[in-house]
Amino acid sequence: MKSLKDLTVIIVTYNTTQKIILDCLNSISKEVNILIVENSNSFINENLIKTKFPNVNIICTGENLGYGKGNNFGINRVKTDYVLILNPDVVCDNNFFSNILSVIDEAKDFTIIGCQYLSDDVFMPAGFFEKNNNDNFVKDFKSNNIKSITEVEWVTGCSMLINLKKFNNREIFDKNFFLYFEEFDLCKSIKKTSGKIYTSNKLKINHLGFKSSLNEDEIENLKTMNIKDWHFMWSSFYFYKKNYNFFYALFKLSGKLFKSFIKMIYFSVTFQKSNKNKYLFRFLGLFNSMIGNPSNYRGN
Repeated sequence: MKSLKDLTVIIVTYNTTQKIILDCLNSISKEVNILIVENSNSFINENLIKTKFPNVNIICTGENLGYGKGNNFGINRVKTDYVLILNPDVVCDNNFFSNILSVIDEAKDFTIIGCQYLSDDVFMPAGFFEKNNNDNFVKDFKSNNIKSITEVEWVTGCSMLINLKKFNNREIFDKNFFLYFEEFDLCKSIKKTSGKIYTSNKLKINHLGFKSSLNEDEIENLKTMNIKDWHFMWSSFYFYKKNYNFFYALFKLSGKLFKSFIKMIYFSVTFQKSNKNKYLFRFLGLFNSMIGNPSNYRGN
Protein backbone atom coordinates (compact mmCIF):
# COMPACT_ATOMS: atom_id res chain seq x y z
CA MET A 1 0.00 0.00 0.00
CA LYS A 2 1.59 3.28 -1.15
CA SER A 3 -0.54 5.76 0.80
CA LEU A 4 -3.56 6.03 3.08
CA LYS A 5 -5.69 6.79 0.03
CA ASP A 6 -5.33 3.10 -0.89
CA LEU A 7 -7.28 2.20 2.27
CA THR A 8 -11.02 2.27 3.02
CA VAL A 9 -12.37 2.04 6.56
CA ILE A 10 -15.72 0.23 6.75
CA ILE A 11 -17.93 0.86 9.78
CA VAL A 12 -21.15 -1.13 10.08
CA THR A 13 -23.68 0.66 12.28
CA TYR A 14 -27.17 -0.03 13.55
CA ASN A 15 -28.88 2.96 15.19
CA THR A 16 -25.53 3.84 16.75
CA THR A 17 -25.56 6.80 19.14
CA GLN A 18 -24.06 10.07 17.95
CA LYS A 19 -21.28 10.20 20.55
CA ILE A 20 -20.02 6.70 19.79
CA ILE A 21 -19.81 7.21 16.02
CA LEU A 22 -18.24 10.68 16.41
CA ASP A 23 -15.58 9.33 18.77
CA CYS A 24 -14.77 6.62 16.25
CA LEU A 25 -14.62 8.96 13.24
CA ASN A 26 -12.53 11.55 15.08
CA SER A 27 -9.86 8.89 15.66
CA ILE A 28 -9.49 8.12 11.92
CA SER A 29 -7.06 9.96 9.65
CA LYS A 30 -8.70 12.49 7.33
CA GLU A 31 -6.66 11.00 4.46
CA VAL A 32 -8.55 7.71 4.65
CA ASN A 33 -11.73 6.86 2.74
CA ILE A 34 -14.53 5.92 5.15
CA LEU A 35 -17.71 4.01 4.29
CA ILE A 36 -20.46 3.79 6.89
CA VAL A 37 -22.87 0.92 6.24
CA GLU A 38 -26.04 1.58 8.21
CA ASN A 39 -28.02 -1.63 8.78
CA SER A 40 -31.43 0.09 8.56
CA ASN A 41 -33.47 2.39 6.34
CA SER A 42 -31.92 5.68 7.47
CA PHE A 43 -28.83 7.06 9.20
CA ILE A 44 -30.08 9.62 11.71
CA ASN A 45 -26.74 11.49 11.93
CA GLU A 46 -26.14 11.67 8.18
CA ASN A 47 -26.21 15.47 7.75
CA LEU A 48 -23.93 16.09 10.71
CA ILE A 49 -21.44 13.41 9.66
CA LYS A 50 -21.24 14.50 6.02
CA THR A 51 -20.72 18.12 7.05
CA LYS A 52 -18.03 17.33 9.61
CA PHE A 53 -16.27 14.51 7.69
CA PRO A 54 -16.00 15.05 3.90
CA ASN A 55 -14.09 11.74 3.55
CA VAL A 56 -17.16 9.77 4.69
CA ASN A 57 -19.75 8.08 2.47
CA ILE A 58 -22.91 6.57 3.94
CA ILE A 59 -25.02 3.73 2.51
CA CYS A 60 -28.14 2.28 4.12
CA THR A 61 -28.84 -1.41 3.56
CA GLY A 62 -32.58 -1.16 4.25
CA GLU A 63 -32.47 -4.01 6.78
CA ASN A 64 -30.36 -5.32 9.64
CA LEU A 65 -27.85 -7.59 7.89
CA GLY A 66 -25.71 -8.19 10.95
CA TYR A 67 -21.91 -7.97 11.13
CA GLY A 68 -20.79 -10.32 8.35
CA LYS A 69 -23.33 -9.49 5.66
CA GLY A 70 -23.10 -5.80 6.53
CA ASN A 71 -19.35 -5.83 5.97
CA ASN A 72 -19.77 -7.86 2.76
CA PHE A 73 -22.21 -5.18 1.60
CA GLY A 74 -19.57 -2.52 2.21
CA ILE A 75 -16.63 -4.47 0.79
CA ASN A 76 -18.49 -4.94 -2.48
CA ARG A 77 -18.78 -1.17 -2.81
CA VAL A 78 -15.21 -0.05 -2.15
CA LYS A 79 -12.59 0.61 -4.83
CA THR A 80 -9.45 0.08 -2.74
CA ASP A 81 -7.53 -3.18 -2.31
CA TYR A 82 -7.24 -2.72 1.43
CA VAL A 83 -10.04 -2.30 3.94
CA LEU A 84 -9.97 -1.72 7.66
CA ILE A 85 -13.07 -3.07 9.35
CA LEU A 86 -13.89 -1.09 12.48
CA ASN A 87 -16.74 -1.52 14.90
CA PRO A 88 -18.37 1.86 15.60
CA ASP A 89 -17.43 1.56 19.29
CA VAL A 90 -13.70 1.50 18.47
CA VAL A 91 -11.38 4.48 18.95
CA CYS A 92 -8.02 4.23 17.22
CA ASP A 93 -4.76 5.18 18.91
CA ASN A 94 -3.16 8.49 17.89
CA ASN A 95 -0.35 6.64 16.08
CA PHE A 96 -2.61 4.05 14.43
CA PHE A 97 -2.67 5.50 10.92
CA SER A 98 0.89 6.80 10.96
CA ASN A 99 1.99 3.21 11.71
CA ILE A 100 -0.22 1.36 9.28
CA LEU A 101 1.95 1.74 6.17
CA SER A 102 5.05 0.40 7.93
CA VAL A 103 3.03 -2.49 9.38
CA ILE A 104 1.79 -3.48 5.92
CA ASP A 105 5.32 -3.22 4.55
CA GLU A 106 6.67 -5.43 7.34
CA ALA A 107 3.89 -8.03 7.00
CA LYS A 108 4.21 -8.10 3.20
CA ASP A 109 2.22 -11.09 1.91
CA PHE A 110 -0.63 -10.93 4.43
CA THR A 111 -4.34 -11.64 4.27
CA ILE A 112 -5.40 -10.15 7.61
CA ILE A 113 -3.68 -8.05 10.27
CA GLY A 114 -5.41 -7.73 13.63
CA CYS A 115 -5.05 -4.97 16.20
CA GLN A 116 -4.35 -4.91 19.92
CA TYR A 117 -5.94 -3.06 22.83
CA LEU A 118 -4.54 0.08 24.42
CA SER A 119 -5.82 -0.98 27.83
CA ASP A 120 -6.10 -4.39 29.47
CA ASP A 121 -9.11 -6.28 28.19
CA VAL A 122 -10.84 -9.44 29.31
CA PHE A 123 -10.54 -10.81 25.78
CA MET A 124 -7.38 -11.67 23.88
CA PRO A 125 -7.06 -9.75 20.59
CA ALA A 126 -5.54 -12.74 18.77
CA GLY A 127 -4.52 -16.34 19.25
CA PHE A 128 -4.47 -19.92 18.01
CA PHE A 129 -7.19 -22.54 17.57
CA GLU A 130 -5.20 -25.33 19.23
CA LYS A 131 -5.07 -25.06 23.02
CA ASN A 132 -1.35 -25.83 23.41
CA ASN A 133 -0.32 -23.18 20.89
CA ASN A 134 -2.76 -20.70 22.38
CA ASP A 135 -1.52 -21.26 25.94
CA ASN A 136 2.03 -20.45 24.86
CA PHE A 137 0.88 -17.36 22.96
CA VAL A 138 -1.09 -16.08 25.97
CA LYS A 139 2.01 -16.42 28.17
CA ASP A 140 4.14 -14.52 25.64
CA PHE A 141 1.46 -11.88 25.18
CA LYS A 142 1.03 -11.21 28.91
CA SER A 143 4.80 -10.97 29.37
CA ASN A 144 5.08 -8.53 26.41
CA ASN A 145 7.14 -10.93 24.31
CA ILE A 146 5.06 -10.31 21.18
CA LYS A 147 6.88 -8.80 18.19
CA SER A 148 5.56 -5.86 16.18
CA ILE A 149 4.27 -8.40 13.64
CA THR A 150 3.40 -11.84 14.99
CA GLU A 151 1.76 -14.61 12.97
CA VAL A 152 -1.38 -16.05 14.60
CA GLU A 153 -4.40 -18.11 13.54
CA TRP A 154 -7.22 -15.75 14.51
CA VAL A 155 -7.82 -12.10 15.37
CA THR A 156 -10.86 -10.36 16.80
CA GLY A 157 -13.22 -8.70 14.35
CA CYS A 158 -13.72 -5.31 16.01
CA SER A 159 -10.69 -3.98 14.12
CA MET A 160 -9.04 -5.93 11.32
CA LEU A 161 -7.04 -4.91 8.25
CA ILE A 162 -7.89 -7.02 5.21
CA ASN A 163 -5.98 -7.43 1.96
CA LEU A 164 -8.77 -7.91 -0.61
CA LYS A 165 -6.27 -8.99 -3.27
CA LYS A 166 -6.15 -12.35 -1.48
CA PHE A 167 -9.83 -13.11 -2.14
CA ASN A 168 -11.41 -14.38 -5.36
CA ASN A 169 -14.64 -12.54 -4.53
CA ARG A 170 -15.66 -9.94 -1.99
CA GLU A 171 -18.27 -12.00 -0.15
CA ILE A 172 -15.62 -12.86 2.40
CA PHE A 173 -17.81 -13.44 5.48
CA ASP A 174 -20.20 -16.38 5.76
CA LYS A 175 -23.68 -14.84 5.41
CA ASN A 176 -25.22 -17.53 7.64
CA PHE A 177 -23.82 -15.82 10.73
CA PHE A 178 -25.69 -12.81 12.10
CA LEU A 179 -23.62 -12.07 15.21
CA TYR A 180 -20.50 -13.64 16.73
CA PHE A 181 -17.81 -16.00 15.39
CA GLU A 182 -17.76 -14.51 11.87
CA GLU A 183 -14.12 -13.44 12.18
CA PHE A 184 -13.06 -16.80 13.63
CA ASP A 185 -14.77 -18.58 10.75
CA LEU A 186 -13.05 -16.28 8.24
CA CYS A 187 -9.66 -16.85 9.87
CA LYS A 188 -10.25 -20.61 9.88
CA SER A 189 -10.93 -20.59 6.14
CA ILE A 190 -7.83 -18.45 5.51
CA LYS A 191 -5.58 -20.84 7.42
CA LYS A 192 -6.97 -23.78 5.43
CA THR A 193 -5.59 -22.11 2.28
CA SER A 194 -2.27 -21.22 3.97
CA GLY A 195 -3.05 -17.52 4.15
CA LYS A 196 -1.08 -15.30 6.52
CA ILE A 197 -2.78 -13.76 9.59
CA TYR A 198 -0.89 -11.42 11.90
CA THR A 199 -1.42 -9.29 14.97
CA SER A 200 0.46 -6.03 15.38
CA ASN A 201 1.31 -4.13 18.56
CA LYS A 202 1.74 -1.00 16.41
CA LEU A 203 -2.00 -0.92 15.65
CA LYS A 204 -3.78 -0.26 18.93
CA ILE A 205 -7.37 0.61 19.75
CA ASN A 206 -9.77 1.28 22.58
CA HIS A 207 -12.85 -0.90 22.30
CA LEU A 208 -15.95 0.04 24.27
CA GLY A 209 -17.53 -3.34 23.56
CA PHE A 210 -20.84 -4.59 24.89
CA LYS A 211 -21.77 -1.37 26.73
CA SER A 212 -22.12 0.49 23.43
CA SER A 213 -25.26 -1.50 22.61
CA LEU A 214 -27.11 -0.40 25.73
CA ASN A 215 -29.05 2.79 26.46
CA GLU A 216 -31.54 4.13 29.00
CA ASP A 217 -34.48 2.15 27.57
CA GLU A 218 -34.73 -1.00 29.72
CA ILE A 219 -37.08 -2.76 27.29
CA GLU A 220 -34.69 -2.20 24.38
CA ASN A 221 -31.76 -3.29 26.54
CA LEU A 222 -33.54 -6.54 27.37
CA LYS A 223 -34.24 -7.11 23.69
CA THR A 224 -30.56 -6.49 22.89
CA MET A 225 -29.46 -8.93 25.60
CA ASN A 226 -31.83 -11.60 24.28
CA ILE A 227 -30.50 -11.20 20.73
CA LYS A 228 -26.89 -11.43 21.91
CA ASP A 229 -27.50 -14.53 24.04
CA TRP A 230 -29.47 -16.28 21.27
CA HIS A 231 -26.91 -15.60 18.54
CA PHE A 232 -23.83 -16.30 20.64
CA MET A 233 -24.99 -19.86 21.20
CA TRP A 234 -26.35 -20.33 17.66
CA SER A 235 -23.08 -19.15 16.14
CA SER A 236 -20.98 -21.27 18.52
CA PHE A 237 -22.59 -24.49 17.35
CA TYR A 238 -22.63 -23.48 13.69
CA PHE A 239 -18.92 -22.58 13.80
CA TYR A 240 -17.89 -25.96 15.20
CA LYS A 241 -20.27 -27.86 12.93
CA LYS A 242 -18.96 -26.09 9.83
CA ASN A 243 -15.26 -26.18 10.64
CA TYR A 244 -15.06 -29.58 12.34
CA ASN A 245 -18.23 -31.69 12.10
CA PHE A 246 -21.70 -32.04 13.58
CA PHE A 247 -20.71 -34.62 16.17
CA TYR A 248 -17.75 -32.56 17.38
CA ALA A 249 -20.06 -29.55 17.78
CA LEU A 250 -22.56 -31.73 19.64
CA PHE A 251 -19.82 -33.05 21.94
CA LYS A 252 -18.51 -29.52 22.51
CA LEU A 253 -21.83 -27.85 23.31
CA SER A 254 -24.39 -30.43 24.45
CA GLY A 255 -23.35 -29.78 28.06
CA LYS A 256 -24.14 -26.08 27.64
CA LEU A 257 -27.56 -26.94 26.26
CA PHE A 258 -28.31 -29.03 29.35
CA LYS A 259 -26.91 -26.41 31.75
CA SER A 260 -28.88 -23.63 30.05
CA PHE A 261 -32.09 -25.63 30.41
CA ILE A 262 -31.49 -26.41 34.10
CA LYS A 263 -30.56 -22.80 34.91
CA MET A 264 -33.58 -21.52 32.99
CA ILE A 265 -35.86 -23.70 35.15
CA TYR A 266 -34.08 -22.71 38.36
CA PHE A 267 -34.25 -18.98 37.69
CA SER A 268 -37.89 -19.31 36.64
CA VAL A 269 -38.99 -20.89 39.92
CA THR A 270 -36.88 -18.40 41.92
CA PHE A 271 -38.42 -15.46 40.02
CA GLN A 272 -35.10 -14.12 38.72
CA LYS A 273 -36.39 -12.78 35.43
CA SER A 274 -33.17 -11.38 33.92
CA ASN A 275 -31.23 -14.58 34.59
CA LYS A 276 -34.13 -16.69 33.35
CA ASN A 277 -34.18 -14.75 30.07
CA LYS A 278 -30.42 -15.10 29.69
CA TYR A 279 -30.49 -18.90 29.82
CA LEU A 280 -33.80 -19.21 27.98
CA PHE A 281 -32.38 -17.42 24.94
CA ARG A 282 -29.05 -19.24 25.18
CA PHE A 283 -30.96 -22.51 25.18
CA LEU A 284 -33.16 -21.46 22.26
CA GLY A 285 -30.23 -20.22 20.17
CA LEU A 286 -28.24 -23.41 20.71
CA PHE A 287 -31.24 -25.69 20.16
CA ASN A 288 -32.16 -23.94 16.90
CA SER A 289 -28.61 -24.26 15.64
CA MET A 290 -28.49 -27.94 16.56
CA ILE A 291 -31.63 -28.73 14.58
CA GLY A 292 -30.39 -26.74 11.57
CA ASN A 293 -32.56 -23.64 11.77
CA PRO A 294 -31.06 -20.40 10.36
CA SER A 295 -29.86 -17.49 12.51
CA ASN A 296 -33.11 -15.60 12.01
CA TYR A 297 -33.94 -14.37 15.52
CA ARG A 298 -34.18 -10.56 15.62
CA GLY A 299 -35.99 -10.02 18.91
CA ASN A 300 -39.45 -9.49 17.41
